[in-house]
Amino acid sequence: MKKFVLSTLAIAALACGVTTAQAQIAKPIKIGVTFQELNNPYFVLMKASVEEMAASIGATVVVTDARHDVTKQISDVEDMIQKKIDILILNPTDSSGVQSAVKAAKAAGIVVVAVDANALGPVDSFIGSKNTDAGRISCDYLAKSIGEKGDVAILDGIPVIPILERVKGCRESLAKYPGIKIVSVQNGKQERAFALTVTENILQANKNLKGIFSVNDGGAMGALSAIETSGKDVKLTSVDGAPEVIKAMQKPGSKLVATAAQFPRDQIRIALGIALAKKWGANVPSTIPVDVKLIDAEGAKTFSW
Repeated sequence: MKKFVLSTLAIAALACGVTTAQAQIAKPIKIGVTFQELNNPYFVLMKASVEEMAASIGATVVVTDARHDVTKQISDVEDMIQKKIDILILNPTDSSGVQSAVKAAKAAGIVVVAVDANALGPVDSFIGSKNTDAGRISCDYLAKSIGEKGDVAILDGIPVIPILERVKGCRESLAKYPGIKIVSVQNGKQERAFALTVTENILQANKNLKGIFSVNDGGAMGALSAIETSGKDVKLTSVDGAPEVIKAMQKPGSKLVATAAQFPRDQIRIALGIALAKKWGANVPSTIPVDVKLIDAEGAKTFSW
């Protein structure tokens, strides 16, 4: 992925007849980055990576945290427009709700690249994980871990496209097993504390539950706490590959048996590379999908973002 990003930057520079060094001498590029949240190691890593990459080309960066509030995210983007940013990297908290912000940025001549979750509106490119695949491989592993039969639940999340795709992929996998029944789909809001309470309620209402799929690792950690407290033999799988989940999976007898790992560092680097390429005059693809990888307890021994 790193080679891909560097190649993108080189091609963009050639398209404009400049080198990266010459680009640094020119007027510094202003980059705005808005995340759906920064209370999550996944997005914290993205933030650090984009700041590091921007510094390497002499660009300035403005980063905001929407805190899952679409109104705040729209306001943040409007403020960035007033600050004359050249590039907007958007991680939407609501794929549909941010459409007005995308349109406003484009009307101001700003390159807009969505990362991790796509947004409606005239984005120049979207870089994100193969989320349907993530749901499929995570839930296929869950099905096999419970012997391909029994009641399972889905711990859902906020209404952005990646979450919808993960649930879709999960349902597709579980549908292949006639002995498995989805008995509950509840919104854990991708937050550890909230997911813990939701999972407690799911466990109490479904005495024969054998497995849970969480759409992200934050929710999975809350679900894991609830499962451990209940003492029930309920297997758990997730999506993301966060450090705390990788660590939890390695504990002997852990009920958290697998996660479909994403690569946030690669995603944000590609997003910035593509945005710069577009800014410097290159044609860019409308979508760049990034592979995911199933990590089980054995794989967790050597995996990291």
